[in-house]
Amino acid sequence: MPKAAPGSGAWDDVRARAALRALFDAAVAAADPRRVLAAHLPPKPASGRCVVVGAGKSAAVMAAALEAAWPDVDLTGTVVTRYEHAVPTHRIEVIEASHPVPDENSERGARRLLERVQGLGPDDLVLALISGGGSALLALPAPGLTLADKQAVNRALLHSGATITEMNAVRKHLSAIKGGRLAAAAPARVVTLAISDVPGDDPAVIASGPTVPDPTTFADAREIVARYGIDPAPAVTARLAASALEETPKPGQLPAMDFRMIATPMMALQAVADAARGLGLAPLILGDALEGESREMGTMLAGMARSAQAHGAPLAPPCVLLSGGETTVTIGGAKPGRGGRNTEFLLGLAVALRGAPGIWAVAGDTDGIDGTEDAAGALVAPDTILRARAAGLDPRAVLAAHDSYGLFDAIGDLIRTGPTLTNVNDIRAILVA
Repeated sequence: MPKAAPGSGAWDDVRARAALRALFDAAVAAADPRRVLAAHLPPKPASGRCVVVGAGKSAAVMAAALEAAWPDVDLTGTVVTRYEHAVPTHRIEVIEASHPVPDENSERGARRLLERVQGLGPDDLVLALISGGGSALLALPAPGLTLADKQAVNRALLHSGATITEMNAVRKHLSAIKGGRLAAAAPARVVTLAISDVPGDDPAVIASGPTVPDPTTFADAREIVARYGIDPAPAVTARLAASALEETPKPGQLPAMDFRMIATPMMALQAVADAARGLGLAPLILGDALEGESREMGTMLAGMARSAQAHGAPLAPPCVLLSGGETTVTIGGAKPGRGGRNTEFLLGLAVALRGAPGIWAVAGDTDGIDGTEDAAGALVAPDTILRARAAGLDPRAVLAAHDSYGLFDAIGDLIRTGPTLTNVNDIRAILVA
């Protein structure tokens, strides 16, 4: 039977579900640019122009937050965000484009950003507003490539099981704006404000680092393409064989960075831990950069939850095991069903738990979109597998078909938030009563 939290009654299904949803919402709130951006701004420019450029799922709301914080500064510029992620702005242009596969607007937006920073001088300030999703939203092909070339590589990478760091190493070497090239085109002071959605908060990986030096090389990109069995178009192969003279800017080749993290996965997890304590749950943050195959991560964390319940290790119940990062789903040859890395993680967890009482879980992408679907993630309860079978679904077969979205939709346990306008990657919480 679930144990009782001190002075607060037993943990039943209704209470556990409400607690987990509150924890996920706390993570999203902690990364809201409208709450956090102003505290990280540099001093207002005393002279010169202030040009704003940006890309990512949070770019438009970051631009709006900047306008609200600096109503007396003459701001101009352009940001590119995902379709349905625009918010009203008054001085900064917003372009919407496609994610995760770029489209013509992604190319147009990237060209517009490069135009914005041309003709500036040392007294001018460029504020770069960068967040997750920027890699697809800024898709200006390198010389010799077309948008179709980049789209094909992007699709192959998304289905390959490559990590976000690996994907972005390839993207940077096929781009005319990523990997520090935007900063190289700006003869002005550049200050970057970033929301991290990548393991380790590496500035060179967030949105493929348009304003920071790139430590990766063409050789790295070639090795990644080969390792994952990607067969690119001849033009892409030729580009990846380019000489060192065409490399992205390397450390030491750009002016000193002023790069400010305004929200990160760990900041969000710490906010979730604080919220958990308020709900009578002891939190344990397992890490903010967990990577690996989604279903295997579910199996591993199911074992930790069982250990906590049976032995009080790594933490005694009532507790919550928290983690962040970005797992991967390797599709293989079969045509996949509908699902994302969070629902696949949760189904792997539920299968491994086998209906263990007193354990619930939530996992979701803080941007509100798990993969390409319309849900942020889902909830798992002790009766998830039982209800799935009652709906005529075989959980193991569904997992093998990568159709986790369909299963959680059928039993009514998807979490739909709509676009949250932020993104600090995935948040996972397992409640052990």
